Amino acid sequence: MSRPRLRQAWERLTLYLPVLLMGLLALGSWWLVRNAPRPLEMQAGQPPRHEPDYYMRDFSVRSFDAAGRLTGELRGALVQHYPDTDTLEVEEARMRSVAEDGSVTTARARRALSNADGSEVQLFGQARVVREVAPRPGAAPPPRMEFEGEFLHAWVREERVRSDQPVTLRRGADVFTADRLEYDHLEQVLQLQGRVRGVLAAAPQRAARR
Repeated sequence: MSRPRLRQAWERLTLYLPVLLMGLLALGSWWLVRNAPRPLEMQAGQPPRHEPDYYMRDFSVRSFDAAGRLTGELRGALVQHYPDTDTLEVEEARMRSVAEDGSVTTARARRALSNADGSEVQLFGQARVVREVAPRPGAAPPPRMEFEGEFLHAWVREERVRSDQPVTLRRGADVFTADRLEYDHLEQVLQLQGRVRGVLAAAPQRAARR
């Protein structure tokens, strides 16, 4: 074959070579799809297992609003996520939430069970929730609120705390104990049930006028 014909044949080959390569890739992809093992289908009617799909150790997660302001933080020794209930189980949990008015709520427990966004938390074992209300201009600072018990159920956004087990409530220097408790800060309602005991601190005496 003469050199001009050989060069012409090579140019045609290089012209169609990308098309041939694309065809080979498509054929290879079709073969892989056809021969790849199919995923096992979940048996009909079988409920999902309550098993974690991921976990983290010594973690810290923070959340911010649209303006970049810190609104919450969750820390712990171990967190496990359960996809069937979309819940988080945290060991040695430490939580902190900051409201729009600057009020800060902190919580801790040996174990915590939270929904996905952290708005509802159940605390187990040496549970403690502390709420410090931001003072208003020209007003006296409100008393600090503390809840302690072996079980506390808190709704952070709704600012509610409930417990069906013995609990201790401290409001400033006042101390109350009860078998059950329900507290709604937005409605300003506190319910103590069962054996209720309280110790009210004496009001500070004002200095006598001279």
